[in-house]
Amino acid sequence: CCLYGGGDRKQQVAELKSGVDIVIATPGRMNDLFDSGDLYIENITYLILDEADRMLDMGFEAQLRRVLYGIRPNRQTVMTSATWPSGVRRLAVSYTKDPIQVYVGSLDLTATHSVAQIIHILEEGDKEKTFFDFIANMGPDAKVIVFCSTKGKTDYLSVECIMKRLPSASIHSNKEQCDREQAIADIMDGTAKILIATDVASRGLDIDDVTHVINYDFPKNIEEYVHRVGRTGRAGKTGESISYFTRENWASAGELINILEEAEQYVPKELYDMSERFASRQQNKTQNPKRGFRSGSRW
Repeated sequence: CCLYGGGDRKQQVAELKSGVDIVIATPGRMNDLFDSGDLYIENITYLILDEADRMLDMGFEAQLRRVLYGIRPNRQTVMTSATWPSGVRRLAVSYTKDPIQVYVGSLDLTATHSVAQIIHILEEGDKEKTFFDFIANMGPDAKVIVFCSTKGKTDYLSVECIMKRLPSASIHSNKEQCDREQAIADIMDGTAKILIATDVASRGLDIDDVTHVINYDFPKNIEEYVHRVGRTGRAGKTGESISYFTRENWASAGELINILEEAEQYVPKELYDMSERFASRQQNKTQNPKRGFRSGSRW
């Protein structure tokens, strides 16, 4: 059975009490039912931690550890992770015995080569016009996921799309579970051609025929960028990722250049300039820690 927040708790408990062999759960609901005595974990023999890096990023490590302590030590454990940060390594060392590591591709952080990555260097105030110009000219078979940094921005763009009569849906953590499920259903069956989302949709979603990913707001870390790009160009298909990159994102310029160069993508000269300026600024701060820096200069 599936256990997740926002779903019918009584129905989930009833399914557990009827007897199940496989439980798929989010950390929060799993702990809730474990604490209430409705979920018995002592006899679990096969444990899978999917998207382990994402669960750690979202602050679930304490909840995971609580449950892991209650499961029999001779279980078989599988951890899957798109990246291999120190937190995931620590979790693997703590809760597995003599683990075997299997990886597909490289352990280095790279974006899929089946996606063309396009970077637009622009001002914050130019994003909206650039976005709707693209939407107005996209093909009839296009299906787009748009990533925003905040729930408020997600709602704003969603309302603007509705006002322009564009077939769209939106998803973020404040949405009711039924609304999230409906949004996913709409984009999957083609009722909606545009899904506007926060990073709640950057992992785990396997939506057929997504042709474009638009990073309306560039993510705060490069790992999330890689995950977002991976929502298109799946299962042997190609896709296109379009990112709006502003002066506020200049700290990510160097890492983004590495991703682009590794995938043999075009790197705008402005991006190189931003990376060099940021590196120079960091060096000056190290050499002159008490010296202030004036803001407002371009890049």
